[in-house]
Amino acid sequence: MSPVVVGVDGSEESLRAVEWAAGEAQRRRQPLQILHAFSSPLVGAALALAPAAPPEDDLWHAAESTMATALARAQAVAPDIEVVTTALPHTEPVPVLLQHSREAELLVVGSRGLGEVASLLLGSVGTRLGTKAACPVVIVRGPVVARGPVVVGIADPGESDDLLAFALAHAARTASPVVLAHVSAEGSAGESSPLPESDLARWRERFPGVRIDQESLIGQPGKTLMHAASRASLLVVGSHHHNEISALIHHSVSQNVLHHASCPVAVIPVQR
Repeated sequence: MSPVVVGVDGSEESLRAVEWAAGEAQRRRQPLQILHAFSSPLVGAALALAPAAPPEDDLWHAAESTMATALARAQAVAPDIEVVTTALPHTEPVPVLLQHSREAELLVVGSRGLGEVASLLLGSVGTRLGTKAACPVVIVRGPVVARGPVVVGIADPGESDDLLAFALAHAARTASPVVLAHVSAEGSAGESSPLPESDLARWRERFPGVRIDQESLIGQPGKTLMHAASRASLLVVGSHHHNEISALIHHSVSQNVLHHASCPVAVIPVQR
């Protein structure tokens, strides 16, 4: 059975990600795998920024403490789930998480687990995973709202099936309504149009207990979508990019909301 995989580094946001992942694993009735990795560059950066940093043995003990804390948070949220913990010292976090994404049902991380300075030095883990992971990625930002709609950002109705399948299944498990947000830039109204009723009927038949509404919005796509999801429990967007630099250059909506949304963001790989 494919696990829900969560990366943890001991930060409060990564522990919130553990809680979110544990709840999702319990809802899906799938195992939870907790991964912790720290690499030599991270150790070097820590030493450069803090000359009094602990020696390697203390770093190992800190890693064990991080895993124990993460496990306790997971079990507090979902005491009956199967949990597999894996500590991976001296290993780059992103390659390990990407490797596990090939077998995972879902990959979950905190949004700023490494902190502002390390994020600037090493790049955003969430950004790199969102552009390269083989499975859906959820980036948990701030306190998790238990109740609220699942908002789906629809840029192209023809590419919405993967997003809708993920969003509606999650909504069914959490008894949440779904809002399909069709965002068009100013001066280009009509480029993003609501799904035809025939398509909606198909999804309503598949998920009869989920309320589905549609909204057509005008504005800068990233900001407009974030406003629409300001009270959401989850925002679902698609990603076509497989290269983080390309994503940043093209200011993709998924990268915009990943860095600024106030709720957890699910980034779903979409094939053109």
